[in-house]
Amino acid sequence: MPVQITITDIPEDVRDKLAKRAAIFGQSLEEYLRRELKLMAAPSRNDELLQQARERLEVTQTHVPAWKILRAIDADRM
Repeated sequence: MPVQITITDIPEDVRDKLAKRAAIFGQSLEEYLRRELKLMAAPSRNDELLQQARERLEVTQTHVPAWKILRAIDADRM
């Protein structure tokens, strides 16, 4: 069931900038903000990749220190 969210004390310049962005997409400010909120709530690809890495680490119990990773990256550049 949809709910209403009210946000107060938004500076006028911020509202104006958001309204301009909405206009670029041919949307009302409300439509634009609704779309942005949905995108913010959706899991990102990065979140998925991090979760996969955590799961893999838990299964394999391996750990590579950051300095080894950086050394390998530097070696590839030469």
